[in-house]
Amino acid sequence: MHAARILVVDDELSLRRLMRLYLGKAGFAVQEASTGSQALAALRRGDIDLAIVDVMLPELDGFEVVRQARRNSSIPIILLTARGEEASRVAGLEVGADDYVVKPFLAHEVVARVRAQLRRARGFDADAATLRVGLVELDRRARRCSIGGEAVELTRREFDLLETLLASPGRAFTRDQLLDEVWGSRFVSEKTIDVHIVGLRRKLAGAVRISTLRGVGYRLEADA
Repeated sequence: MHAARILVVDDELSLRRLMRLYLGKAGFAVQEASTGSQALAALRRGDIDLAIVDVMLPELDGFEVVRQARRNSSIPIILLTARGEEASRVAGLEVGADDYVVKPFLAHEVVARVRAQLRRARGFDADAATLRVGLVELDRRARRCSIGGEAVELTRREFDLLETLLASPGRAFTRDQLLDEVWGSRFVSEKTIDVHIVGLRRKLAGAVRISTLRGVGYRLEADA
């Protein structure tokens, strides 16, 4: 198996070289880009396994890079941001990013997140079963979701989260359990789960009920 290919996108040469050093030591093959346009060109070639993208980029910002990349790519994307505001993080997740890291960060933490995202991505096709609860159907192999036969567009993380909940209707999941199951890491903020649950509820439009368990987590009700 080839070394996973990581694209590091940042206009700071020193940061790109730091990430190349740490990712290279961890066994990854690293490509670099310094602008949003360069990043999209690299992603469109289709030979990248994961991208680490800074939000503040020349030409196109990181949000727009993710938005355009998601038209034809489902590879994991980790956003880097110097802004700690929750709104910035939520915006990144809404456009399709899988995770975010706030600067300044520890390089080994980013490497750990890269490994977790790749581990999760490589397990997508492990189970070919179709999950059904009520009118909602999830084809794990094709990664398609439908309600009453009508296709529903989900982000990659929304799909993974719904898959976990649909596989165990009636089970209460803590936020830590969902982080382990869906993100493969507890480095991610628990708020990330809440953002994705909101997105799922909106797209599923009541076809199944995802209950909030105060102080615990979430449960998909079996009585759809």
